[in-house]
Amino acid sequence: MELRPADLGPAEAAVLDAVDGQWAVDRLLALVAVPSVGGSAAESEAQHLVAGWLDELGADVDLWAVDLAEAATAPDAPGQEVQRSEAWGVVGTLSGADDGQPALVLCGHSDVVPAGDPALWSGDPFTPRVDDGVVHGRGTCDMKGGLVAALVAVRALRMAGVRLVRPLAVHSVVAEEDGGLGAWATLRRGHRGDACVIPEPTAGAVVTASAGALTFRLTVTGLAAHAANRHLGVSAVELFEHVHAALRALEAGRQPVDRSRFGDHPFPYGLSIGRVQAGDWASTVPDRLVAEGRFGVRLGEPVEAARAAFEGCVAAACAAHPWLAAHPAQVEWFGGTFASGETTPGSSLLPAVQQAVVDAGGAPPPERALTAGTDLRLYAAAGIPTLHHGPGDLRLAHGPGEQVPVEDVLLSARTLALLALRTCGAATTR
Repeated sequence: MELRPADLGPAEAAVLDAVDGQWAVDRLLALVAVPSVGGSAAESEAQHLVAGWLDELGADVDLWAVDLAEAATAPDAPGQEVQRSEAWGVVGTLSGADDGQPALVLCGHSDVVPAGDPALWSGDPFTPRVDDGVVHGRGTCDMKGGLVAALVAVRALRMAGVRLVRPLAVHSVVAEEDGGLGAWATLRRGHRGDACVIPEPTAGAVVTASAGALTFRLTVTGLAAHAANRHLGVSAVELFEHVHAALRALEAGRQPVDRSRFGDHPFPYGLSIGRVQAGDWASTVPDRLVAEGRFGVRLGEPVEAARAAFEGCVAAACAAHPWLAAHPAQVEWFGGTFASGETTPGSSLLPAVQQAVVDAGGAPPPERALTAGTDLRLYAAAGIPTLHHGPGDLRLAHGPGEQVPVEDVLLSARTLALLALRTCGAATTR
């Protein structure tokens, strides 16, 4: 279906006019300046900052401390990869003329990953700057730009004097980067909606599915010996090379033939080794290696099936090796568990978002699937049609060049404001 701009009604035109670029930039700079790395005190600081803004916008704010003890023992909890002494949930709800469940949820996470080597950045990653219409800094793209876009949309509705028929909610969550604790806790608290948009960076596309990701630890045991007589030892590094080659072959065999839905990404269901530790002395054959990494879950594939495929591959590789057959590598699963997720088939949310993008001044957005695990799967599993459309390009996330164009943030804000108005309905306008 070819999308064409629709004729905007007075309320829609007023809402678009009320999107304030300077307000957006000021809030984005303030939020990026909070170094809300997962597990740090600043993660909670960012949540309180967002809660204050929602309160200023006239939302009914629910700010609560997440029960971390419950999250550590609940069978459906998504897991965590960092230690937290506290975590906070934030939900701001704009009331409607009619009571009941929000017609639309806008969800964004305020946590970020570590900045890495500061020498690779052109400036302090947590001292954001605007350069030629682009905001630079850790979290600008993933995904404080999207979270701010949601806030700008709420403000535009308020400034245009729109009273909604149905409530609109903003969920600000933590711990998305290491499992999804914040979204899990928000849903567990009872916050729901008829539909949800998560403005993660999508480079202009509308993302209706996300692959999953599992974190593994692989321990390989060899035999130590003096390096001068390395033939008397069995190097855990060389053993790992054997296992890793088998895992690379497994990765290649799990990729879809047609990758077009993933934008022709070469590894939609990728396997990556993120950390390797081996040996304890330079002149000793290493007798132990521990590798940690990430294993992709295919769309629609149960987490248990993905784990079984990985474990089966490791077991087969060990059985085919003389040393490893007697000393098999050990597999552990830890940290966050990202199942795959997909927008409810037949949901009207996809065409509604696509039309809102065009009416907000954007190009017709293609439908895509994402290769990364996200909070989409938690909302979708709760029966809430959910998709991604937001500012920035995921390829810049987690890197030293992270940035987001201001115009991307504003287009996202206009899109979300139109979508909210159309989804929730306008009872009255000023």
